[in-house]
Amino acid sequence: MSYPDRAPARRPAVVTAAVALLALMAVVALAYAATGVATRGGTVDRFRAAAADTSASPDQIDRTVTLLGASTVLTAVVSLLAGLLVAGLALGLRAGRDGARTATWVISALGLVAGCCGLALLVGQRATPLASGEDDRATAELLGLLADAYPSWWIPLGAGLSVGQVLGYLVVAVLLALPAASAWFRRRPAPYAPHRPPASSAPPPDQPAHQPPGAPPAPPYPPR
Repeated sequence: MSYPDRAPARRPAVVTAAVALLALMAVVALAYAATGVATRGGTVDRFRAAAADTSASPDQIDRTVTLLGASTVLTAVVSLLAGLLVAGLALGLRAGRDGARTATWVISALGLVAGCCGLALLVGQRATPLASGEDDRATAELLGLLADAYPSWWIPLGAGLSVGQVLGYLVVAVLLALPAASAWFRRRPAPYAPHRPPASSAPPPDQPAHQPPGAPPAPPYPPR
């Protein structure tokens, strides 16, 4: 009996590509979290050195350093959790779980929004300088030094990762929506067919082919 609605057990190439792309995104997210924590010390030192030439008081500098450290740790934690989540989705897709495909679509939509917001924030910080009133000039000076305190490659790296995140989630969502992926995730398991020995109408070799009714059973071997 044939089952036309069953998909082949072999994973389609589109699903394999989606899994590989999610795995790459997970590795990048984990590396970004580790890099942010590793560069925190140098960023704080550069900020303190630049803030010494401003009109800010030591308390204002310390509060801004606390804000800088908290934002760095928060970014690293979010990136770490995102990397672990994406890695879990990749494993679920590799195992052929349809629920993992639905969850990937949801996370992809959220990732698209987050990536666009992060890119807009980075562009806005570089294009629009922070400003405040004359009574809070010191705070404005300190906030203006934050972008320059990071390594020169940090903000371009963040912008590039935001663009890559948007494109990656978009490509993954499209790959999982292709017909080959849909058929594979909705495949049915093979029906269970118990093994039965072939039926035989021939009598056992030690039994007569025909025995009249009422006759005593024949001995298993000829009498002597």
